[in-house]
Amino acid sequence: MSDTALMIVDLQNDYFPDGKWPLVGIEPAAEQAAAVLGHFRERSLPVVHIRHEFPSAEAPFFAPGSEGARIHATMAPRESGNESVVLKHSVNAFLGTDLHEQLQAQGIEKLVVVGAMSHMCIDAATRAASDLGYQVTVLQDACATHDQTFNGETVPAAQVHASFMAGLAFAYAEVTDTAEWIKQHS
Repeated sequence: MSDTALMIVDLQNDYFPDGKWPLVGIEPAAEQAAAVLGHFRERSLPVVHIRHEFPSAEAPFFAPGSEGARIHATMAPRESGNESVVLKHSVNAFLGTDLHEQLQAQGIEKLVVVGAMSHMCIDAATRAASDLGYQVTVLQDACATHDQTFNGETVPAAQVHASFMAGLAFAYAEVTDTAEWIKQHS
C-alpha cells in the first residue's frame, strides 16, 4: 500500500459549527476522516493535507491568514514524517499547485480522498485525480456538504452529497465507507 496516499481536502475551521460556512454533518465526517488519518499514521503512509484560501480578504470563508482558513485541530498536520500541506486558491486541488508533482515524486498511484465540500472540492479533486491517472477511492462518510439552492428550490445536503457520490462512483472513483475501507486494508 506504499503507493497509496491519503488526501484530506479542506477540513478547515470555517466548515465547523463556529465557522463562517458550517456544513451539515461536518463533525461526524471529521470523525471518520480522523479514523482514516490514524490508519495512515499508524502505518507511516503518506498524507497530503489540502488547505484552501481564497485570494481576497472579502471571501465569504477561508479568508487569507484567518483562523477559519486553518486546518481543524482534529486533522492538524504533523511536522515530522510523511505529511505535507498543499495550499490552493481554487476548487480543484491540482489547479495551480504542485500536488501532482509531489504525488509523482513519491510514486503515488492511488488516492484515498476525504473532506469537504462533497459537491465542490471533493468532486473536483476526485475527477482531476482520475483524469491524471490515479486510482481514487472516496470515503463518502468522511465527506460533508451543505444544502444547495437552485432556481428557488433548496436541495438538502444529504441529497446533494448522495448525487455527487453517485456521479463519482459511476466513472471516477470507488466510493465506499470508512469502516469498510479500513477493514479491507488492515
